[in-house]
Amino acid sequence: MRMNRRNFLFTCAGAMASTVRPALAGTVAVGGPAFGSTWRAALPDQASSHAVREMVASVVAEVNQAMSPYLAQSELSVFNRAATLDWQHCSAPLALVAEHALEMSRFTGGAFDPTIGPVVNRFGFGPIHGGRALPEDLSVSTNSLRKRTAGLTLDLCGIAKGYALDRIIEGLPAVGVEAALVELGGEIRTLGHHPDGRPWQAGIEQPDAESGMMAHIVAPGNMALATSGTGRQFVRLGQGGVSHLIDPRTARPVDAVPASVSVLAETAMRADGLATALMVMGMERGAAFAEAHAIPALFARLDTDGSHEIMTGGFDAYVSA
Repeated sequence: MRMNRRNFLFTCAGAMASTVRPALAGTVAVGGPAFGSTWRAALPDQASSHAVREMVASVVAEVNQAMSPYLAQSELSVFNRAATLDWQHCSAPLALVAEHALEMSRFTGGAFDPTIGPVVNRFGFGPIHGGRALPEDLSVSTNSLRKRTAGLTLDLCGIAKGYALDRIIEGLPAVGVEAALVELGGEIRTLGHHPDGRPWQAGIEQPDAESGMMAHIVAPGNMALATSGTGRQFVRLGQGGVSHLIDPRTARPVDAVPASVSVLAETAMRADGLATALMVMGMERGAAFAEAHAIPALFARLDTDGSHEIMTGGFDAYVSA
């Protein structure tokens, strides 16, 4: 599954350090391709890199086969092409992620919309074609999906990668790994502590495609960290640009100026969806929503008059620099 709709604006500081000085850091860095992006992990140096690579490859393959809009024969692609309004059998993971997408849509008042794929495609992003539909046109049961209109299509790119990261973290103890920092396409989850006893740390970049400068260092602990933004993924049109993020209320791209939202949540799947939704809401409305719902989030925006930040829901308690 290619996940190039999202703008991934942070890198794992622990993994970067272990790449440079693995012996001193007591860690080994491993990684590879995943979902049109990459995954990386910082592991204790005694961990089996081969076992971790095999486990990650297995999770990525399973999620691709269930949820990739880029694979013609994935479960999601087959469902999207089907014209039937009857229930269609699907795997438990696809049903789980689809149900979470619907819950996220309800929770955010439609700012997260798993049926937005055709609109995204019309602006030059993503492979999904179809008619305009609404999340309430989709029904989910334990092992099946149903559409109420034949043109409905499902787009889970906003949370499927987070689900895959959760699965990877859950799978690490089975391959003998009790501590790790894992980054998948820019999203972070950790397990245990760094071998030297300190918490794992991640660096959040400034929302500027050119700078590559870290705005903050965060210790997420048991929380997942996800970022959505407009700093990199957009189509250039003259002096402006068209963002890949679509506001379902207007069916138009959000402002393409450099901006990002970083979110902490109990799971990467939830953090993934919330980051997208809050970014679509915009800095002021999104920050108000996050504060009202006690969501730890960092909103950043670069304007002509400089940079602006808002932290909500106790996000500052996780910031170490």
